Amino acid sequence: MKFDLHIHSCLSPCADLGMSPHDIVERALAAGMDGIALTDHQSARNTPAIAECARRAGLKALYGMEVQTAEEVHTLALFDTVEQALKMTDFVYEAMPKRVNDPDTFGDQPVVTWDDDIVEMEWRILAMSCRRLIPDISAKVHELGGLYIAAHVDRPNFSVLGTLGDIPMAPDGSHYFDAVELSRTADESAWLPKVAGYAVTRSSDAHNLDDVALVWTESPQTEFSVAGLKKIFSQHQTTLSPRLTKF
Repeated sequence: MKFDLHIHSCLSPCADLGMSPHDIVERALAAGMDGIALTDHQSARNTPAIAECARRAGLKALYGMEVQTAEEVHTLALFDTVEQALKMTDFVYEAMPKRVNDPDTFGDQPVVTWDDDIVEMEWRILAMSCRRLIPDISAKVHELGGLYIAAHVDRPNFSVLGTLGDIPMAPDGSHYFDAVELSRTADESAWLPKVAGYAVTRSSDAHNLDDVALVWTESPQTEFSVAGLKKIFSQHQTTLSPRLTKF
């Protein structure tokens, strides 16, 4: 299976407003993806729309969000169901600043239906960190039955390695993260030794349609689900698409 686990819709303030769930699904299918995950900043409120679009198109999908932690680290929380993703959204929203978004400063944040109608504009500032720490977010993701991935660990900003200098582990030696993600321009030969012991993924982190599925991850699984990915991650059976040398 080929999949892209890090895609933003128009709900993310830094994403293009043309990133509608319908067009994301169409682009992913055209690029040959078997599965995708929607991971907007701090919110899963557009996952109901992409779930319906994926169902109609016959594309497999996971539902989640890119959580910016209290440490200012970007992390991916992925779930099998919209309901799980929305419960995670509630958990993050409880720890978000109660400030109203300024679209002129941070960007618009539309919540949409599967056929591109705008339901409302999310009022919270999704570009800001929540007050939850990595251990707390990891515990909640796993309590809800999800996967927790450290996003774009090779980047100097908003990554666990760039911000903290290392990948934290629990006091008992267990991992907070189920896998780590390399960005589309990361040199595997340089970065794989730094994340030894972790399954590695590569995803597009797409903020516009042209970037969806520019890079991807492949694995021998036949089921695109949290359980299927967890099994593959535990066996370190992922294969990364070639990195982009020009961007």
